Amino acid sequence: MDFLANYFSSLNPMSFLSALPGNIAQGIIWGLMGLGVFLTFKLLNFADLSVDGSFATGGAVTAVMLIKGCPVWATIIVAILAGLAAGLVTGLLHTLLGIPDILAGILTQIALYSINLNIMGKSNLPISYRNYTLVVSASNINMAILVGLGICAVVVAAMYWYFGTEQGSTIRSTGSNPAMSKAQGININFTKVIALALSNGLVALSGSLFAQYQGFADINMGRGAIVIGLAAVIIGEVLGEAIFRKHMNFIIRMLFVIVGGILYYIAMGIVLWLKMPTDDTKLFTAIIVAIFLAVPYLQKKRKTSFKKVAKMNAKNAQKEG
Repeated sequence: MDFLANYFSSLNPMSFLSALPGNIAQGIIWGLMGLGVFLTFKLLNFADLSVDGSFATGGAVTAVMLIKGCPVWATIIVAILAGLAAGLVTGLLHTLLGIPDILAGILTQIALYSINLNIMGKSNLPISYRNYTLVVSASNINMAILVGLGICAVVVAAMYWYFGTEQGSTIRSTGSNPAMSKAQGININFTKVIALALSNGLVALSGSLFAQYQGFADINMGRGAIVIGLAAVIIGEVLGEAIFRKHMNFIIRMLFVIVGGILYYIAMGIVLWLKMPTDDTKLFTAIIVAIFLAVPYLQKKRKTSFKKVAKMNAKNAQKEG
């Protein structure tokens, strides 16, 4: 009892509140990365593991170009183009060479590790806000939150417009029913390549912003990014469906991916505030994602079982009547 009393007395709520804006800022940036995962995982039904590498690619390109004296807006554009190229490689490995989606992503991810190391020349490159003009920085968290939300709003609006076009609709159709889409004359291989390129472009954009925010690019900064992206997607989906139910449309789904990223980082902030071992952060991440992945299945199973019971009761009542 004394141990628990000492433990809870050592927890300072103000330390959690002081760290909350930083958690929100990082959650927004990772929520943007979650939109890239949402594009492949939810729309295309493609398990793309190359995002771990393309996230780091965005940060590596940004750091190197800033050090070379390029303006920050140019570094972000080139980072996005590098992400597009990475997604293009994954798509071509899958469509042209027939490599399964998971393996194609893993191959690209492994290749990007060496490519990112060659881009940076070493494993870590500092890009302090004192030396470079950055779009977002941990030195000004409130501004980082506002800029991050602005970028997310532009990206969500652009995605909403694009997926309403003919090409965007073919991507959604390919993910929903590839066989039917192919029968309708849609080149599903082409749509897969386009979707993977766009997804990794978004992920690289997030990596560029994250490197600027933390003040350095690191070769391992994308490790486990796919899990965080999935966490943002799944948490946002579960929460959105709980609030909007049947009224949850496409744009609300995208917005709640950003919300999911924010909630994930707040949850991780709580874990750190509770003084859990930092070495177990990945374990806590896996547990959080597993719980939210299981929620839709368990809800569906519960509803189905209730329906079966209701039907059985109705049949028994008819027999007795």
